[in-house]
Amino acid sequence: MKAVRFSRFGGPEVLEIVDLPDPHPGPGQVRIAVRAAGINASDWKKRQGLMDQELPQTMGYEAAGIVDELGAGVTDAAVGDRVFGFSADGVAQAELAVLSSWAPVPPSLGFAAAAALPAAVETATRALDQLGAGDGGTLLVSGASGSVGSAAVQLAVVRGARVIGTAGPANHGYLRSLGAEPVAYGEGLVERVRALAPDGVDLALDVAGSGVLPELIELAGGPGHVVTLADFVGAREHGVRFSSGDAGRALHALGGIGELIESGRFALPVAETFPLTGVAQAHRAGEGGHARGKLVLLVEAPAPGAE
Repeated sequence: MKAVRFSRFGGPEVLEIVDLPDPHPGPGQVRIAVRAAGINASDWKKRQGLMDQELPQTMGYEAAGIVDELGAGVTDAAVGDRVFGFSADGVAQAELAVLSSWAPVPPSLGFAAAAALPAAVETATRALDQLGAGDGGTLLVSGASGSVGSAAVQLAVVRGARVIGTAGPANHGYLRSLGAEPVAYGEGLVERVRALAPDGVDLALDVAGSGVLPELIELAGGPGHVVTLADFVGAREHGVRFSSGDAGRALHALGGIGELIESGRFALPVAETFPLTGVAQAHRAGEGGHARGKLVLLVEAPAPGAE
């Protein structure tokens, strides 16, 4: 199968499309013929050598496609099913991928939109669960217009929270459409939030990692009311919880998101799609930081008789 891989750390130019052996699912897993795979910020961090140090490395933890092989004991999927989910071994940006967790593609979605869901939905749900965000409270989301931030906004609104979200002025209308009250980020954030919530907020979620933890702590009444997804150093410095999957992932979120999508209570836009061979271009677009929504790689179905 064709797959994305890099054999040295560096810029997008180190990414290659290589031939790898076809994978096969283990017990409790399924294999899919990939039709779309999500791109995440962790992809370019890996490529730059800021995460795993082993070489070579494959890419991708989320994908959508058609089940074509079942592992032992799988009873909740069948060959031919349209599913999306997580590839635990990190080889989702490929023609074939083994999924360890999955859910049916919502009927109204295509593969690209489905591939955009897993990481954003799981990450946002995990953070909201850790914060205990729910009915009656006010949540401040710093970095609310990106894929994880917008997922967190919508899921918090579904839980009954009042949501204030930070974003650039160009994205304020978008945040309003999601049910959030927008404020501009940057100097004067505390005063702008207090203009909307004079007593501060109950909880705060840092998605952007832009050095605002002291302001979030002030607004939320202490570090115990703040979770960050992006500022590991700041979390240690200020006593804030850093949310990672190491302490348990919110995989239950995959099974519930379809109902919210079909009822119109959740949507995650796809900013741009690229062919698998355009993965370097996708990285450049993502590192530019201006995409609203997910970047997704598309994998073409083989021509009849080509397999």
